[in-house]
Amino acid sequence: MRVEFGVLGAVTAWNEAGEALRLKGPRHRAVLARLIVARRRVVPVAVLAEDLWAEPPGNAVGSLRTFVGDLRRALEPDRPPRTPPRLLITEGSGYVLRVPKEDVDAWRFEQAVASLAEAGPARVAEGLGEALGWWRGPAFADFGDERWLRSERSRLTELRLQAVERLSDARIALGRAAEAVPDLDAHVTDHPWREDAWRLLALALYRSGRQADALSVLRRARDMLRDQLGVDPGPRLRRLEEDVLRQADHLDPDAGASVDRVWAQATAAYESTLGSRARTRLESTVGLMRDLAVTGGGGLEAARRHRVAAVAAAEQLDDPELTARVIGVYDVPAVWTRSDDPEQARWLVDSAERTLRSLTPGRHDAARCRLLATIAVESRGTLPVDEPASGAPARPLQAARQAEEIARRLDDAALLAFALNGTFMQSFWRAGLAARRDAIGTEIVALSAHHGLVRYEVLGRLIRIQARCALADLAAADRHASAVGVLADRHELPLASVFTTWYRALRTATTGSREAAEDAYEEAAGSLRGAGMPGLERGLLPLARLCVRLRHEAPPTGVDENADWGPYEPWVRPLLLAEGGRTEEAGAALRAISSPPRDLMFEALWCLIARAAVAVGDRDMMARAHTQLVPASTEVAGAGSGLITLGPVAEQLAALEKALR
Repeated sequence: MRVEFGVLGAVTAWNEAGEALRLKGPRHRAVLARLIVARRRVVPVAVLAEDLWAEPPGNAVGSLRTFVGDLRRALEPDRPPRTPPRLLITEGSGYVLRVPKEDVDAWRFEQAVASLAEAGPARVAEGLGEALGWWRGPAFADFGDERWLRSERSRLTELRLQAVERLSDARIALGRAAEAVPDLDAHVTDHPWREDAWRLLALALYRSGRQADALSVLRRARDMLRDQLGVDPGPRLRRLEEDVLRQADHLDPDAGASVDRVWAQATAAYESTLGSRARTRLESTVGLMRDLAVTGGGGLEAARRHRVAAVAAAEQLDDPELTARVIGVYDVPAVWTRSDDPEQARWLVDSAERTLRSLTPGRHDAARCRLLATIAVESRGTLPVDEPASGAPARPLQAARQAEEIARRLDDAALLAFALNGTFMQSFWRAGLAARRDAIGTEIVALSAHHGLVRYEVLGRLIRIQARCALADLAAADRHASAVGVLADRHELPLASVFTTWYRALRTATTGSREAAEDAYEEAAGSLRGAGMPGLERGLLPLARLCVRLRHEAPPTGVDENADWGPYEPWVRPLLLAEGGRTEEAGAALRAISSPPRDLMFEALWCLIARAAVAVGDRDMMARAHTQLVPASTEVAGAGSGLITLGPVAEQLAALEKALR
């Protein structure tokens, strides 16, 4: 049963049906609140006693055990007797609340705010509008000025005030200034010392056509600051008053509407000019879908859906050249090696193959190149898993090589960038190829920077982040992550931040504590929600948590083997069974699995297999794992994904060699 915890208001907890759980008395709530403030860190019993009582009674430890027992029964009413608790756990000489970030409203709020740090006004308005609705009152409203609570309450309160102001700023930017006025008016009344709130209120009034009210607000702010604090307004408030008085052009509330009018006029002209010219409309539609795909979220999902419809429509017109153009123009850079929609990807590959066979031999080289690159990109993660890479190359690898050869011969930068994307997707025929992918990323970055192919420069740098992580060069990865952030901000590419956020989590997992790593991964998971990338999202957070625990050699307490492991489940399950003492089932699961897909998680999953094989004494599987991992002996397992890490492959090889003696 999932339990959600609320501290943005009175401290409470709800079950999956949304019903409030009976948490008993104020001391019980105080224990729960104190553990939430600890943010999944252990609170020693002695510290709990000092925090709950000004002078702890002689039976404080016994009372705390009673409170904890009552809380456990309230939080997990269906837990069988003598079964370890899942949420409120005893660790060492203290207690810890082990729950995901999304299950505590304050943590979820903090995560939502952080995930919108680089978002545009529309996403900010939608996201913060929802997140601020989670507040039911002051944080920890049923507690007084407890010493252990002051810092956390102050931090959450400040975060909320900043969110209110940022939401108002977004609404003003979207032309919804009048909508922002009431909330801002109440905000400055409750918090009169926040100069930015006064500035936003005045700006909202001005853009609502209320210049006199805007000036009145600015003068009220000035008088209040001078009379009660003895200070003058800051430069931003003073500058705004000057701009309002002279009606500065940049305050024009219609500036955003001008863009809307241009778009509306252009689309109307397009409709009236093209009419029913189906071929041109199809090509233009896919071009729009290509641009829509990089906006993230619903845009990416809509782009995938409409792309397939456009290709199907082109095939119905029985024009192979048109179909080739419609398929090939969708050259959206791709960095993750697992498809978001495998069935759709297979359909597109089949369509590209049919179109290739229909083109006149010896002609249409550029179109052939794009079709071959499409086959290579859309066939990501499909190289044979149980066959040696000798002999004739698999079709996706062959297509990638052919596309790259044609693009180089034609000396077309955009074509070559697309072809190299396909080459990257097919660079996983064995473990240990991070240096090869680093070279691909290096060429894409140089080519793209020279020819102004911004989206491909971002791709190249993301590839290099992955490769440098695998090669234990975090300093270089940092530089590329920083460059990606600059490019994404400047060119409105929000999906790039998903990968840089996960990279920062990987970095924390490499250099920080277990608790810091878990927090970083919870934040990273928030960046994926609504991003439209199920191929990346499914199973990733549980896998990241597992890797953190294994790196810190922590016991399996708190790892939920029934979590949604997504596509990683077959290779995770044997280890979870072995850790749970179910050796026979673990051995059977090991014998039943095939090799992991040849993709960015290849080395990580083989390391998990290796751990399970050692745990159950499966020498045949140990030997297989050793053979597969030896080529990557100088790399960091899993880090080539840019998302997770299991530490040096050499450590796992050493463990295998020891077990095989």
